[in-house]
Amino acid sequence: MPIGKLDHYSIRTPDTEASRRFYTDVMGFQVGFRPPFDFPGLWLYNGAPYPESCGVVHIIGIDLEDPQGLKAYLGDRDPDSLSGTGTVDHVAFNATGLADMRARLQRHEVAFRERTVPALGLHQVFFEDPSGVTIELNFPAAEARRAA
Repeated sequence: MPIGKLDHYSIRTPDTEASRRFYTDVMGFQVGFRPPFDFPGLWLYNGAPYPESCGVVHIIGIDLEDPQGLKAYLGDRDPDSLSGTGTVDHVAFNATGLADMRARLQRHEVAFRERTVPALGLHQVFFEDPSGVTIELNFPAAEARRAA
């Protein structure tokens, strides 16, 4: 199961503007393409824009008035836990070998969930490590179509 480079990290926050300012003004990243998810947020790029890159930091906005889109996509989080390392939502890797990974997760009785993001040509597999850290593996969507 070849796992590639670290893809991006995500930060869940009720203040997307403060995060945007930090990552653009302090870090020098640029706001770029982000698929039309059902929750607020932005993707920040360091150099290569989409489609060469999917960004290095994904800001996941929390809409306190309408949190359902985020809850449906990534699950719920206690707002009091979103400080320090609690703001890191998940770690993502590019990968190949979707069928092998599914079999491995099933063999080790690791629960996982999947979804395809057509705008990116990605098939995502999400699962948690023993400490509760969410891992996202991004496979080419064509692998999911072949396995269907």
